[in-house]
Amino acid sequence: MSLKVFITIDTEEDLWGNFQASDNPVDNINGIPDLQALFDRYGAVPTYLVNYPVATNDHAVHILKDILDRGHCEIGAHCHPWNTPPFEEEINQHNSMMCNLSVDLVMRKMEKLTDVIMRKFMITPKSFRAGRWGMGPGVARSILNLGYRVDTSVSPFINWANEDGADFRKAPTRAYRFEPDNLLREQPEGSLLEVPPTIGFFQKNFRLCHALQTILSKPPICKLHPIGIMDRLKLLNFRWLSPELSSGPDMIRLSKNFIRKGCRFLNMSFHSTSLLPGKSPFVDTEKQLEFFFKDIELFLKFVTNQDVEFLPLSQAVDSSILCGGESEFINRNNPKNRRLNYG
Repeated sequence: MSLKVFITIDTEEDLWGNFQASDNPVDNINGIPDLQALFDRYGAVPTYLVNYPVATNDHAVHILKDILDRGHCEIGAHCHPWNTPPFEEEINQHNSMMCNLSVDLVMRKMEKLTDVIMRKFMITPKSFRAGRWGMGPGVARSILNLGYRVDTSVSPFINWANEDGADFRKAPTRAYRFEPDNLLREQPEGSLLEVPPTIGFFQKNFRLCHALQTILSKPPICKLHPIGIMDRLKLLNFRWLSPELSSGPDMIRLSKNFIRKGCRFLNMSFHSTSLLPGKSPFVDTEKQLEFFFKDIELFLKFVTNQDVEFLPLSQAVDSSILCGGESEFINRNNPKNRRLNYG
């Protein structure tokens, strides 16, 4: 059974950290053809999760639709509420999280975004990520009512409370079905499928590592910077499968750990904004952009040497990525599971 690899890209405006309803340039989209050429060399199929400023920009749509029409990508949805009409809420950090808005307002914003994607790209989007990871029950209910089937907004081990967002520290790292009223509870017959970004540790026991990380993050001990020290000593290494937050070798090491644990998928995530130096916190210069591409290519080379299948995110619904049982991943020592071979 092949390992499924998803690449999910928040495809959005250039104004990182600025919450404004209008005048949102999308010049970073000009970098997507070079990125797509890299994906094409390895047969990778990214999912571009586009937001309202991108979907309403004819030039950006032309670039993305050309890739879509060649069958080399999927177009999903990504909502920044501050620049998605209708504009009825005060624009601030609290309201930048969709989970803090009324269900009615979220629904109307998602209707606007979905409609413009359908008109401009001539497709019905099925995959979604909330801007700033601002997922909540009302958001889940809205996307379900609009026909979305796969979400990738839940970031395991992360608590966004300091930014007025949700607490995902107890979220599963595996894919799971759920109902809108309880995002983190696995329900085998759930209406929506969650495919979280791949986030975890180099060490074996994720939950134990996270508990230790939590303790070390609290005052007064945090003043000694114990997490950085333990990271350098390779005793506690927390990573995202993202070229924005991890080097190519670190993404490979994280991937190997997930594969060893029997995970059936990997989900690499990042922002299109990083394609334009100076527009995200992760890529400031052309040299850093060069390393950004090299790190992505290192990951692609690694996974193409495994038994893998690149899939658009919506096809997760039809793939065998769900794990059974109560454990975090499949028990690779169980004889029933030895048929799973990821190389």
